[in-house]
Amino acid sequence: MHTVLTSPLELATHPVMLDTVEQLLGPDILLYNVVYIVKEPGSAAHVAWHQDLTYWGFDNDLQVSAWLALSPATTDSGAMMMIPGSHTGGRLVHSVGTGGPNVLDNDQYVSGVDDSEAVQCPLAPGEASFHHGWTLHASRPNTSSDRRIGLNIQYLHPSMRQTLHDQDTAMLVRGTDDHGNFGDDIPATGNLEPLAMVRRAEQGALIKGSYVTALESN
Repeated sequence: MHTVLTSPLELATHPVMLDTVEQLLGPDILLYNVVYIVKEPGSAAHVAWHQDLTYWGFDNDLQVSAWLALSPATTDSGAMMMIPGSHTGGRLVHSVGTGGPNVLDNDQYVSGVDDSEAVQCPLAPGEASFHHGWTLHASRPNTSSDRRIGLNIQYLHPSMRQTLHDQDTAMLVRGTDDHGNFGDDIPATGNLEPLAMVRRAEQGALIKGSYVTALESN
């Protein structure tokens, strides 16, 4: 969304966000992806237990995910849950097909996760949480009367490389890129401009196809 709307670009590149990411990844930062995740009130939609990096095709794990609340993310509205320390266990096997309204594009999930070990991550609007791509995380349905709206932002160290294809793109948002492993995303200069929407659709189809390939090889 940072290539087609100015507001998510501004939020993802806000100095407070980048200062936090710099503490985790160092001074050189690529913005890889920005997506809205919305749960309507009373919706049965959930996010199954999963690890982000399992299906992204990267050759290392110098990455961090940010989840920025744009409306209250509470236990009732389906705030994110995480398993503390799960990022140290590396990649886990993912299956496909929960049989329910899983928000994840390819309906992937990790089975056998003990929910009793989960920690809720409620956020007020304007607050953000940060987690590593091997961290097991999930969220339950929104049983509240309000929409739960979050902005999910992915940051990479420039040394990361896509292994599934050679057409991946990112945007340098701080420091320098001495590796050149990604093509350049074009930042949004307006909102929903036609050419930007075409480019976004093409890149989105490429990313989704890569996710399927990665899951099939899991």
